[in-house]
Amino acid sequence: MLTQTEAQTDETRRELLALLLASLACVFILTITVLDGRAADAPFSPGQLLMYALITGAVASGAGAVVLITQRARRTVRDLTDETADLRRELIMAEAVFRAEPQVLVFWEHGRGLRVITHTLKTVRGLPETKETLPNFGQWLDPRSAQELKQALDVLFEQGRAFSLFLKTKHGGDLEADGRAAGSRAILRFRDVVGYKTDLVRIIEQQRDLARDIKTCRSVLNALPMPVWQRDSQERLEWVNTAYVRAVEAETVAEVVAQQVELLEARQRQSLASGVQAGEAQKQRMHLLIGGDRKAHDVIVVPVEGVTASAAIDVAELESTQGELDAQTRAYDRTLDRVSTAIAIFNGDEQLTFFNDAYCRLWGLEAAWLEQGPTDGEILDRLRAGSRLPAMANFKTWRRDFLGTYETRKPIEEVWHLPDGRTLSIIGEPRPDGGMTYLYEDQTEQLSLESRYRTLNQVQSETLDSLSDGVAVFGTDGRLRLFNSAFADMWALSDTALAELPHIEGLVTEMAHLAPNAEHWKRLVAVVTALYGEDKALAGEMVRDDHSHIDVAAVALPDGSTLATFSDVTATRQGQKALEERNEALEAADRLKSRFISHVSYELRTPLTNIIGFSELLESPRTGELNQKQREYLTDISASSRTLLAIIDDILDIATIDAGALELQITEFDPKALIAAALDTVRDRAARMRVTLDVGLGDDVGTLEADEGRLRQVLFNLLSNAIGFSNAGDTVELSCWRDEDWVVFQIADQGIGISDDEQPNIFERFVSRSQGSKHRGAGLGLSIVKSLVELHGGTITLTSAQGVGTRVTFRLPARAERSLSGETLPRQLTA
Repeated sequence: MLTQTEAQTDETRRELLALLLASLACVFILTITVLDGRAADAPFSPGQLLMYALITGAVASGAGAVVLITQRARRTVRDLTDETADLRRELIMAEAVFRAEPQVLVFWEHGRGLRVITHTLKTVRGLPETKETLPNFGQWLDPRSAQELKQALDVLFEQGRAFSLFLKTKHGGDLEADGRAAGSRAILRFRDVVGYKTDLVRIIEQQRDLARDIKTCRSVLNALPMPVWQRDSQERLEWVNTAYVRAVEAETVAEVVAQQVELLEARQRQSLASGVQAGEAQKQRMHLLIGGDRKAHDVIVVPVEGVTASAAIDVAELESTQGELDAQTRAYDRTLDRVSTAIAIFNGDEQLTFFNDAYCRLWGLEAAWLEQGPTDGEILDRLRAGSRLPAMANFKTWRRDFLGTYETRKPIEEVWHLPDGRTLSIIGEPRPDGGMTYLYEDQTEQLSLESRYRTLNQVQSETLDSLSDGVAVFGTDGRLRLFNSAFADMWALSDTALAELPHIEGLVTEMAHLAPNAEHWKRLVAVVTALYGEDKALAGEMVRDDHSHIDVAAVALPDGSTLATFSDVTATRQGQKALEERNEALEAADRLKSRFISHVSYELRTPLTNIIGFSELLESPRTGELNQKQREYLTDISASSRTLLAIIDDILDIATIDAGALELQITEFDPKALIAAALDTVRDRAARMRVTLDVGLGDDVGTLEADEGRLRQVLFNLLSNAIGFSNAGDTVELSCWRDEDWVVFQIADQGIGISDDEQPNIFERFVSRSQGSKHRGAGLGLSIVKSLVELHGGTITLTSAQGVGTRVTFRLPARAERSLSGETLPRQLTA
């Protein structure tokens, strides 16, 4: 079956064929006619015949085309008229369909913009009534609905994704919006929400509100510093807050939920499970490990419809504060128990809430009865029954007035004279809670003390008069308040002048005639007249015209007064002067002795050197053979000479140290080499005495900046002493190690030891001991050792016990002091 277009094409072809045949027929007829007419007159040429044929064909074709076009135009008009009628009927039908339901249709076409097709929705509050204002969605939709519609339209235009939304106008009206795309066109339809959709809108709004509330709550929970988490019905974590993630040291919430990272330990979760299963909220104090620290937390678990919500509140500071408060309260109570003042505290119901031991002792009441919290009136009645209250004419009236202070809120301050002779000072202070605090001060002793004070004051005045030193007390106003007779006699002051209690300035004017030293008197006046709290102390000495020495002292008294004493120390100063002169003579003699020893030592060194040289020369084979006896004598001479030379060298070192001329040559060296060199000097001696040398060196000793030669001398002296005081078969230990910035040397022996009495003086000069051993020297070795160690900036200590041995330890700084140029500073020891 042919389509309408194909049928029209075939019909056109038939019409063109008929037109062509008609044209040919006309051409043929015209040609015959012309040929017949021309044949009668004159014949045509072939060109003329062709021209006539063409003209005739063109005319015939034009006439046929006109006829054909006229027929086709009539047919096209007829078809368009029919199609327009059909379209009008379809449009009327579409408008009827659109108007059948109240709605708004908005149409978009690419390149032509937006157009409102129909607007028949009049029942929605806040919906614009005109088509012109309808496209401005942001003006009549609430902000959230306008934002949702904008986002949905953007997706519709970009991706062609249809949508269906429930929107709300600014006036509270509800709308259903549907968006669809068809090619480059888009349609938006608004309809009223009716029927079940009304419930659906309400449910959606509730869901939005719930989602907003949940988001808000979780935002708040995430902002909290405490861990919060939620478990499902299977006791699995389904949500945690940010603090929980930090507490378990995870990266994200998803990681915690996926791996079920627990904050509570298994036993802690079990302790909470029983109460949670019963549907009851639980709260327990637990110690949780958070951030490497175990702190106290209050863990709260609340079951809600099969799930549980939990939180861990950090109460470490609260627990610490509570502990401190409890401790302070206990300390406060213990303090009040120890004070001598009786204290009782009553609450707003007049019941006793606190009392101290002094309160029980004061009234002789049983602590067990007081702990029951009797009222203030009951206590007064009991004291009245025991005749322990002051005697009064009308006890009931007095009791009513006394207890009336709970209502009047007036403080109480009374003095009670008890039947047993005691005197009490009663102070009652109202409390913020409506109660009262009572202080009972037993003033019996105070009154007795006041009486004894007055008596003591009289005795003191008489005692001051018996003193040989002059005593004067000046008040805060600078006037004389108290003095003794020695003060008046020392400064030749008349009784008349002193009876007027003159000011310090006038008194000084009288006293300055005997000792015209303006500076001393000025200082005394300044101290006496100084303000309270300023420095009010003076100590000095003045010489009077009669060459007597007066020691002046002034001190401040607790009440702000000033006590001045004047002591005649003339005899003391004369004795002191004699002692100073004698001390100077002794120091001069000591300096003379030091110079003599130094001079003699230098003078002895030269002949000793010659003796040693000649001894070595005589021992040489070049001088001839010696017999055994002669060789023994030369050996003794050589040994004695070297010993004497060592003593002289020590004396010279002591003299150099005393003169402050000993300088250290600082170099950097390995302590191991130093120890090896020191051991070489004593190894032969140790072998002769059958003493074992044991050396212990630390791996981290490093290098040392010091005078290597002087330290070898220190080690030699200490090792010589250790070997000399050791027995055959003993061991001498030499140890060296590094202690931070210090290098430590230690020499320990197993010898006879040093008694406790000798240890304090062991480093003194010329202190020699043998303690039964064969080793005895001049007593200079340890003194030189101590001086050299201290010259290096080090310290030396000695520990010993008789029969156990001796241990000497000295510490040296690993690095010597340096100048700004980087050169090592030579150390110099001054006497």
